Parts: sequence; structure tokens; C-alpha cells
Amino acid sequence: MSDAFIEIDHVTFGYDSSRTILNDISLRFMRGKVTAVLGSSGCGKTTLMRLIGGVHAATRGRVVFDGEVVDVHDRAQLYRLRRRLGMLFQFGALFTDLTVYDNVAFPLREMTDLPEPMIHDIVLMKLNAVGLRGAALLKISEVSGGMARRIALARAIVLDPELIMYDEPFAGLDLISMGVAAKLIRTLNDVTGATSLVISHDVPECMAIADWVVLLANGGRVVAQGTPAELMASTDPEVRQFVRGEPDGPVKFHYPARPLAEDFGLKATEVRA
Repeated sequence: MSDAFIEIDHVTFGYDSSRTILNDISLRFMRGKVTAVLGSSGCGKTTLMRLIGGVHAATRGRVVFDGEVVDVHDRAQLYRLRRRLGMLFQFGALFTDLTVYDNVAFPLREMTDLPEPMIHDIVLMKLNAVGLRGAALLKISEVSGGMARRIALARAIVLDPELIMYDEPFAGLDLISMGVAAKLIRTLNDVTGATSLVISHDVPECMAIADWVVLLANGGRVVAQGTPAELMASTDPEVRQFVRGEPDGPVKFHYPARPLAEDFGLKATEVRA
């Protein structure tokens, strides 16, 4: 059994031929560890998760899930592999017309043949794990944003997944809720022995809980990877700019574009005149 639960083997991917999102990247997400993938918006973090989940196929290279090469055309394989992963979506993706209880019970009812009494006990245990057993009968409209994120986390772990993927788990949360979410991610990983992949651009929270950190840059490049301490101590200008939140540096403010004069239909000489 390999120490790497997920392997990204020389993967290149783009949604069309004109723009490459991930460019020949190779990564290993170690079994039982929390790996944080950091990077600015648009660098391919969420795309990487979609490739692991078999939503898209790599243009080149392989995605290996616990020793199996992911094949997006093999529906039986995808169903089997997805049964082994839990996903916390960026904005929760909760069903607003269902109660908290029914949201968490949904995967159990859809993907298992468990009797309702057993589903009842499992749901309450998962809600208790995120501190929300007492909110089971509330509607989603009656809970706060931080509570909604924890409900989504309870749903993500209700099938006891071996891999848990978190897409921007700290986005839109206040400082207390961020701390609660970060502690939950670390605790659930250690208690269950799952492999956790955290996609984020929130540096302090990820550095506090991750075993390994990967930094992606626009153009789908792996800029650096290592322990949190190694990245925080890095002297690489691109790494330093991101982890310190500096506005000026190798990462530019403007997305690549044609000269301004061309977009306005003027020649550069006419603009100077």
C-alpha cells in the first residue's frame, strides 16, 4: 500500500485549448495527513479537486486514487471511488428546503440501504461531532453562515470517507468561526485517520493545521511545497509575497491583456498624440 493516497502524475488540464489551467504538475497527497493547497484565485485549486473527483479528465497525465487511475468514462469506478470521498463545497451547497437533519441524512439515504433507525443514530453522531446535534430540526434558513458550514461538514463525513476535500472552508467566516472550522478539520482528520485536502487562500488557518503545504500560481505551476515552517521561512520572492500578503511582487495585479490602446481601437502613436 502506497503512502500516497492521491497521486497527480504530470497532469496538464485546460477547459479549452486557449488556456492551460494546470501545467504538467506532479503532487502526492499522503495517507492520513492534512495537505493544504494554497494559491490566488484562478490558479487551478478547485480544478485540481474536480480532477481527483473524476468530474473532468486530465488532458495529459494521470490522477491515481489509492492505486487506481481515475477513468471519467468508467461510471462504476467513479461511483465506487466517490463513495470513499467526502466533499465540503465552497458555499455549503445545502438543500434549503430540508432540515439540518435531512441534509446530513441525504447521502445515507441515496447511497446506502441502511434502515432509518440506524440513519437516525449516524446523523446525530455526525452532528454532535460538529457541535450541532441540538440544531437537527432547524431549517437551513434559521442557521448562521458558520453553522451552515459545519452542517455541510457533517454531511461530508457522514459516510466515513477515506478522503475529505475542503473547497475554501474558511471563506466568508468570522474569526471565531474560522478557528472552529480549522480545529474541526484537524480533529476529524486525526480521529478518523482520513486523508484531508484543503483548498484555500487563507494562509494563517492552513499553516496552523496542515502537515504539508503546496503553493500553486497562475498558469498552473507548483511554486513550492513543504512543511508550513519551510514555506513561512522561504526566501523565494513569489512564496514570500503570498504567505505575507504583500501587494507588490512577482504576482501581478492585472490579468494578462493586450495593450490598452488596442482594446480601445487606437494605435499607440495616436494615444501618445
